Amino acid sequence: MSFTTSTFSTSSISSLLVFAILMLFAGGCNDGAIGQKANLSTKADSVSYSLGYNYGRILAQEGIDDLDLANYAAGVFDAMYDSVEAISATDRDSILMAFQQELQVKQEMARAAESEKNLKEGEDFLAENRNNEGVVETESGLQYRVIEEGTGDKPSATNTVEVHYRGTLLNGEEFDSSYRRNQTATFPLNRVIEGWTEGLQLMSVGSKYEFFIPAYLAYGDTPPQGSPIKAGSVLVFEVELIDIVR
Repeated sequence: MSFTTSTFSTSSISSLLVFAILMLFAGGCNDGAIGQKANLSTKADSVSYSLGYNYGRILAQEGIDDLDLANYAAGVFDAMYDSVEAISATDRDSILMAFQQELQVKQEMARAAESEKNLKEGEDFLAENRNNEGVVETESGLQYRVIEEGTGDKPSATNTVEVHYRGTLLNGEEFDSSYRRNQTATFPLNRVIEGWTEGLQLMSVGSKYEFFIPAYLAYGDTPPQGSPIKAGSVLVFEVELIDIVR
């Protein structure tokens, strides 16, 4: 079986994908095939790899790391080619429902452990950071440092503001930046994380501050889905207040 760009089609992608998976397990899973560098000589190869990679990322993000790939491939083959199903639809539904419940418990336990670890790291960081020169801590626990003090008005919690900002984790990883997009951001102060609502009200237009925001004033245990921000993370923001829009 071979596929070239000239014979590229949806059916060829499907056939190639299943064929590749089945060939992978034809001689067993210990022959070194898993983990080998992809052979991307045709368009179908590239599409097949891309599909596999994307689905693999989804499985990894969901914490599904113990699949029997040989039986997974058998299920794909049976579904695509209308082969006799080894497990009935009713039984499959029951199996997957139980698996989903187990996975949910596993994910919740992992999030709790991750949050506890990040909270401890955050507490240690903030305890040390509050002693650094120029750092001020408010009653809520928000910490900030004035980089440049402006002379304009200060916003209230009901105002909409225009800002430039850069957000990083404690390890320095940047997770968001209006500077990188080369475009300022505008938003109502009462619709952002608490650390921003409080912190921006300390600033005059033209100011530039650095904020160190505890998890409980940021996203707590529920960070944005798909974000590098993890549960319990302290966030560091460099914020420039450009204008009070209204």
